[in-house]
Amino acid sequence: MPKYSTGGAGSGGGGQACELCGSTADSLQDANVAGAELTVCPDCASHDESAVADADGDAADADRTQRAVENQAQQFDAVTRGDSSHWEEDGTNYETDQLPYLVSDYGERVVRARQDAGLQRSELAAELEIDDADVLAVEQARATKANVGGSVIAALEDFLDVQLSDD
Repeated sequence: MPKYSTGGAGSGGGGQACELCGSTADSLQDANVAGAELTVCPDCASHDESAVADADGDAADADRTQRAVENQAQQFDAVTRGDSSHWEEDGTNYETDQLPYLVSDYGERVVRARQDAGLQRSELAAELEIDDADVLAVEQARATKANVGGSVIAALEDFLDVQLSDD
């Protein structure tokens, strides 16, 4: 039977269907499974995360809350990076730091050259003192949309010894 059923009656019998495995049982209980409140059979009750707790009784909720806060912070950072006010803060002047015309496979070239150099993306960004998100944007061929400056392209070309701009 399909997982995550709607809890409707199963085939025959007077029991209800488990919302996790779909089996019919006379004795169902409420459980928190991956953040969802479900009515489950005794076999699926072992997946109940509300039973996991520390001395305070809230370990699972605290971990989930912490992850939610971290995700929200990352999303906020990603949204605010689109704001042009950070350009002035980091000293980049996109009026004079124009992005050159790039070759069609510039993203693939950067990935190959970085991997050939044995570097992780964050290591390359740290070495060149540029934002990790800018390196990612170049590797994903989104340099124009991400407002990556020409100086970043030039730094990558020089360091990795690849041609990214169409001269």
